[in-house]
Amino acid sequence: MKHLLSTASLSKADALKIMDVAENLSSISDRPIKKLPTLRGRTIVNLFYEDSTRTKISFEAAAKRLSADVLNFAAKGSSVSKGESLKDTALTLKAMGADAIVVRHPSSGAANQLAHHNWIDANVVNAGDGTHEHPTQALLDAFTIRRVLKNSSGDLTGLNVVIVGDVLHSRVARSNLWLLNTLGAKVTLVAPPTLMPRNIESWPAETSFDLDESLVNADVVMMLRVQQERMQDAYFPTVREYANRYGLTQKRLHVMNAKSIVMHPGPMNRGVEISSQIADSDKSVIVNQVQNGVFVRMAVLYLLLGGQSDDL
Repeated sequence: MKHLLSTASLSKADALKIMDVAENLSSISDRPIKKLPTLRGRTIVNLFYEDSTRTKISFEAAAKRLSADVLNFAAKGSSVSKGESLKDTALTLKAMGADAIVVRHPSSGAANQLAHHNWIDANVVNAGDGTHEHPTQALLDAFTIRRVLKNSSGDLTGLNVVIVGDVLHSRVARSNLWLLNTLGAKVTLVAPPTLMPRNIESWPAETSFDLDESLVNADVVMMLRVQQERMQDAYFPTVREYANRYGLTQKRLHVMNAKSIVMHPGPMNRGVEISSQIADSDKSVIVNQVQNGVFVRMAVLYLLLGGQSDDL
């Protein structure tokens, strides 16, 4: 595997390998010195054209725990604000000897463009491109589900996962859908009609406009942020109406499976797609997702840059 650009093209074997390596690497957090010398001398660049907290810090922590050198690049305050192209930025990073580039970009396909042109020799990891995909988020979500629900098969066969909210603008929903299907889970997408993609019938998922009905048999409830920054039109009458119909509230606990878990990729709009009571409840594994994100991203960098699972 040269790059990680999408979960749609990720095989089940590769996905399970990443999660198995992440499981092995997770033991580092229990050590007095939380580092491995595996990527010493390697340079990893975080190339972020969009604001980020969790993803950027998570990749930086992952790289540093593997002893890599990390360069953080933000579009704001760089030559990008003066009109520098992605190609010229890539050529600059190549000249600086980047071994891997973790890229987040507002344009769908930017990571693919970076990986498949002869601008760089580095491994490319897609950290979110437009409304296209966010593969490491899906991997950490699957890893979290597997850890918490302890599926004996090693994959997610037989689990019912309900993804709720702004599916139209969500790269997280897309990456999760492809990966969850690959790992054997059944996916149901729940959203108002205006926030469902037009070609949703061709996606390997069931769809519903009724949240309460969908919660009954759900093992996993994955809430999506309402991405108002990507909305040019009014997709629902009011925030209050959206929260009443599609928000995960305390009142909806009684229709949920007793053993079901609640997830959210962050950042959360508390009181919109999820209430604070649910986000902070025992059902929530949102903090687990953040912790597991470091392990999964360590595994991705480790495997892309030549590490082997039997070296751990």
